[in-house]
Amino acid sequence: MKPVALVTGVVSDHRLAPFRILAEREDVDVLSWQEPRRYGQLEAARRAGSGHYRAVIAGLGGRAALPATYLAARRAGIPFVLWASLWAHPRTPLHALSFPPMRSIYRHADAVVTYGPHVTSYVDRFRTRGNVFEAPQAVDPAVFARRVTDDERAAARTQMGAAAGGFLALFVGRLVPEKGVDTLLQAWQRASLPPDSVLAFAGAGPLTPNGTNVHALGSLARAELPPLYAAADVLVLPSVATATFREPWGLVSNEAMHQGTPVIATDDVGAAAGGLVLDGRTGFVVPAGDADALAARLTALAAAPELRDRLGTAARDRVASYTPERWAQGMSAALAAVGASRC
Repeated sequence: MKPVALVTGVVSDHRLAPFRILAEREDVDVLSWQEPRRYGQLEAARRAGSGHYRAVIAGLGGRAALPATYLAARRAGIPFVLWASLWAHPRTPLHALSFPPMRSIYRHADAVVTYGPHVTSYVDRFRTRGNVFEAPQAVDPAVFARRVTDDERAAARTQMGAAAGGFLALFVGRLVPEKGVDTLLQAWQRASLPPDSVLAFAGAGPLTPNGTNVHALGSLARAELPPLYAAADVLVLPSVATATFREPWGLVSNEAMHQGTPVIATDDVGAAAGGLVLDGRTGFVVPAGDADALAARLTALAAAPELRDRLGTAARDRVASYTPERWAQGMSAALAAVGASRC
């Protein structure tokens, strides 16, 4: 049986485990056109349609990669599976021009695999033929669910400038406007918090977080993050939608929840819209850009250690089923639906 081609851009560290599992299940070749770059976008598309593959899976990235791969699969007469991450189309004039062909691909792909129910709901607007499957977004439990020792946790609190018993909120991600950094800083100023409370930022970007008891840690390797999550009382993911961006998921939510840390996310975050961050159960969901609502939730968590513990326990239980294996199973289900699975 021929292998399956997976055409994608960046193969991040988070994708290594699920891609490996899928390759073992289905014999998949990853044709990366960005990082680590092996092919150009058009070259990857030509390779996918070369006759060497029994089916093609393609993500949404790349101006040329997706349409070229779709056409290559059609010319080769092999099934085309779309891996969809968007739950709203970008709103720029250029993206308006790209919407009709994108809508056609949503409609005519042999199967679609989505990031979760929020993306499924969006894709269902364009399809009448079914074959929509979900592959839950996951991080590697071997990295993020590992046991963090008390010494590691204490060292992480020191690294973030937090006292042993003080309230500690954590942001992990790019320091850019669409991640809601300004909203978080405003909320931090407005919240009613104990004087030893600390807000720590792990990440790099053009914005420089500052303020009372605000600490910027810079960019950190992913292996350094589990102790930070374990030490924090809450992870905050305050992303806001822009004309070109709406948070597809937010894997830092998974990372933190594996350490039993609740998450405050906005309703513009895919992990909230997709059902991982549940308001009042595994964390809180607040309106995007609403600093007052975010401040109120920070205030509530700072005042209630038992609430943090309850939400954190539920968060750990909830994220346990979001595994690389389940992601691979979702992809296999789509391949089976188009007659291209070997499982």
